[in-house]
Amino acid sequence: MNLSIESVINAKLKTAFEKLGLDSKFAVVKMSDRPDLSDLQCNGALALAKSERKNPREIAGLIAGELEQDKSFAKISVDGPGFINLSLADEFLGELMDGIGADDRLGCAKTNKPQNIVIDSGGPNVAKSMHIGHLRPAVIGEAIRRLEKFIGHNVISDVHFGDWGTPMGMIISEVMDLHPDWPYFDDNKKDGFPATAPYTVAEVTELYKKASARCKEDEKAREKARIITAKFQDGHPGYRALWQHLRDVSVDAVKKIYDELDVNFDLWLGESDAHQTCYEIMDIAKAKGLLEKDDGAEIIRLEEGAKPKPPVILEKSDGGFTYAATDIATIKMRVDDLKAEEIIYVTDLRQSLHFEQVFEASKMLGICPDTKLVHIGFGTVNGKDGKPFKTRDGGVMNLEDLIKMSKEAVRKTMPKAEDVTGYTQAEIDKMSDEITIAAIKFQDLKNNIASGYIFSLEDFARFDGKTGPYIQYAIARINSIIRKAQEAGIKTGKVKLSNAEERALALKIAQFGNVVERAAIEKEPSIISEFVYNLAQSFSSFYNASPIVNANDNELASSRLQLARITRDMLKQLLYLLGINAPEVMLKSTAGESGE
Repeated sequence: MNLSIESVINAKLKTAFEKLGLDSKFAVVKMSDRPDLSDLQCNGALALAKSERKNPREIAGLIAGELEQDKSFAKISVDGPGFINLSLADEFLGELMDGIGADDRLGCAKTNKPQNIVIDSGGPNVAKSMHIGHLRPAVIGEAIRRLEKFIGHNVISDVHFGDWGTPMGMIISEVMDLHPDWPYFDDNKKDGFPATAPYTVAEVTELYKKASARCKEDEKAREKARIITAKFQDGHPGYRALWQHLRDVSVDAVKKIYDELDVNFDLWLGESDAHQTCYEIMDIAKAKGLLEKDDGAEIIRLEEGAKPKPPVILEKSDGGFTYAATDIATIKMRVDDLKAEEIIYVTDLRQSLHFEQVFEASKMLGICPDTKLVHIGFGTVNGKDGKPFKTRDGGVMNLEDLIKMSKEAVRKTMPKAEDVTGYTQAEIDKMSDEITIAAIKFQDLKNNIASGYIFSLEDFARFDGKTGPYIQYAIARINSIIRKAQEAGIKTGKVKLSNAEERALALKIAQFGNVVERAAIEKEPSIISEFVYNLAQSFSSFYNASPIVNANDNELASSRLQLARITRDMLKQLLYLLGINAPEVMLKSTAGESGE
């Protein structure tokens, strides 16, 4: 059911256009640029002027005359060179609210062309702690995943674990130096490591740091790591078994952080899973005459165009596959195995050229002829100085530490169990964690994806302004209003608008479907963030002017309660699309009582 205001009015316009013999592709409205003059506007008459060979005001007048017969409109006017301004009747808006309130999707239609969409928005690495650079792909990718699923697509999310390159050889080499007596490294031994992992994730991380430092300074160490990498990729039993242990403990650690962020992946595949397919890619490139030798490396030279791009290196001169080869092989696997009709990559904006190369090479190879390939590049998370966010000692901020710091900042705003009635400390801690994740995610998602933003512990957890906790608090406040109304014996009823604030809220609610659809099409969660904030503000204005328990009569109280319920449900749904939960109640240490 599509009850979005723009879609509903477009249908009425289409009927009028067709009755007048006008091209209905121009029968499109948008919310008015001048809400003081009208609710919506249609500029189709201007676009029709040339083909109809008429003055646009004359065309607009004909359309307006046709629409005036529809009681859905309270006022229709033609202004300027041919703008059609439309003001809706209160009765029509009330009926629209009743329809939205009765629909479990709040009037947002599902797509009639569901597709198989794969989202790649992880990219953590074995033996490396997740840092603040992993926050944005996780948060943005999760929001896009939820948006696409809500619209009706079949979505598969894949973490694409970094588990197959030279860093693995470096760590194995470090372990060999520490334990030269271990028999598992013998080239002739057929058995791998024991079933129990020899290292914790903290120890694995330290091993990588030491190995990385050693290889930077020692050319022999680098060469040894390169040789070991080639052997473990070729299936050396001892190396491969140790690699599996390293991968397993790293995945477990990463999953804990994603769980804290409420970020979900259907698949936990990595670069290693695409290794064998890389050979297939080489064979396809060779068969198509695309493979070319260049200074010992195997490359695909991209077609010349307005924007020349470097060639794609598939295999390095030392015989190792590149990230480009792995990414191209992964595309083939996703098309062949998952039947992907669209693949979305969420990564740092600085990887744009890499994906342009990978996408073009994949199309040249013919491995994804009908699959849409999309790269969504995001800006960096910055500190107050406008530079990438760092720790106090100048290092890259660890993501686990960032979450911990954020939780501490939020808990300062929360009361202790002994300061409030009816809540255990465990319940308060759970509420605090939900507020923390809302604060972190909303601070990210309120910004345009391509833009960087400043991460501020001081501002992000405020209960006022454009923050996640502000929206959560608005929902908790409406929950309280609904409870008090129910205790007073008031039930929800049909919506009948009685003042400007009710009308403004109804108009905002009626935009829900189109906003969600636009956010999904543009793959831009900030559209949702902006709308949910404005909706919460509209409700605040509505409630200040429109009491429910103390309304003049029961019919008015029931109507306003219905508007409150619809708003609450819509705010919760919008937050869910952003990957944020809404606590039933909110507590503040400053007030020492529930946010009701």
